[in-house]
Amino acid sequence: MIRQLVAGMALIVFVSGCSGNSPSTTTTPAPVVVPTAAVSIPVGARSLGTSSYVPNPITVASGTQITWTNNDTIAHTSTSTDSGAVFDSGSIAPGGKFSFTFQNKGTFAYKCTFHSGMVGTIVVQ
Repeated sequence: MIRQLVAGMALIVFVSGCSGNSPSTTTTPAPVVVPTAAVSIPVGARSLGTSSYVPNPITVASGTQITWTNNDTIAHTSTSTDSGAVFDSGSIAPGGKFSFTFQNKGTFAYKCTFHSGMVGTIVVQ
């Protein structure tokens, strides 16, 4: 009888310890959200000078990913001319895209290596 009483008490203690009264410690990490901005290369960009990249200049926060989209009918590039943020899209075909994330604050000039008159500026705050 004592053995049954001890076994019953142990069962009660075990069930009490496993009840849902304890808070859950499982956490799900929050997704990393990267701010984004878009720059368009319009039709006829090779002859538009400072209007070859829209918007120009563009101002973004540090950590922002800028994506250039070539809406023209010929290939272009987005190539930095400053040493502070080195990026080079290579050839962006019509309809193609290129993205770069700006981590450092500053003002960064860029151009199209195919069409020297195409220039742009990015201001990272």
